[in-house]
Amino acid sequence: MKIIECVPNFSEGRNQDIIAAIADVFISFVEIRLIDFSGDADHNRSVFSILGKPKDVIDATLAAAGKAIELIDMRAQMGVHPRLGAVDVVPFVPLLDAGMEEAVRLAYFFGRQFFQKFGVPVYFYGEAAMIPRRKILANVRRGGYEALPDKMADPLESPDIGGRRFDARTGATAVGARAPLVAYNNNLNCSDLIIAKKIASCIREKNGGLKHLEAIGVELKSRGLVQVSMNLTNCGETPLKMVYDLVKSLADDQGIEILESELIGLAPQCAFAGTTPEALKMTGFGHERLLEAHLSEFTGMESLFHIG
Repeated sequence: MKIIECVPNFSEGRNQDIIAAIADVFISFVEIRLIDFSGDADHNRSVFSILGKPKDVIDATLAAAGKAIELIDMRAQMGVHPRLGAVDVVPFVPLLDAGMEEAVRLAYFFGRQFFQKFGVPVYFYGEAAMIPRRKILANVRRGGYEALPDKMADPLESPDIGGRRFDARTGATAVGARAPLVAYNNNLNCSDLIIAKKIASCIREKNGGLKHLEAIGVELKSRGLVQVSMNLTNCGETPLKMVYDLVKSLADDQGIEILESELIGLAPQCAFAGTTPEALKMTGFGHERLLEAHLSEFTGMESLFHIG
């Protein structure tokens, strides 16, 4: 059985009515499973995780994206997380009998349908990237929403679908295919953003840090804290323990501590190799945050896991 995970991110993390309205759209599609969603006020974004057969996932995600475009106005949106548009990023992840080729095909199909229905320009990233440098999502997002008017007008930076017309209300959307990703944050017990940015700079792969790790430092104004916000693109090679231990060591050097860590969305079980959520000071964790726990609904087994 081919099962696809889709993890759309929407640029709204404060208005609970909007987040609930998007969730209701997913829930209305009985053939898919809405396995997790959450919104963060400081990042001002919400992340949804759904599982299902390819066509069902496409149909549900298109409908939810339409609701987000109806309700989110980027002209009034601000947050600490990089973003391009109301529907910021839509990744397709192959599981079980699905391969990466299937996820790429779905990304292209979704991108075309999304533009045709809603007129929002699309950049393809990850394994679906049409331009090599766009394989890395950070390269697609560079400059963020604010840079889009100039970026879209540049022939070398214009979207893969949708031309160069900038709509300030909706922005643009990144659509991609990728292996399972772990979105993981460490909250530090200080308010010094320089420290968080310094730690993030040291640990990310592109600066010589841990393989498969992307990281930024952000301020959580609502809590008076700073955060090292991370994406781990291959937790088999770089599990969470390696990440936590390195952040802890660098924080110790600054005389501060990791107050807590958090998982955004789900993670495969291999992410916790050599450690436990408790040892990582992870808040809000339960068995339902493991991807395999939900795959068992389709297979009756929790050991099947395929990264394409």
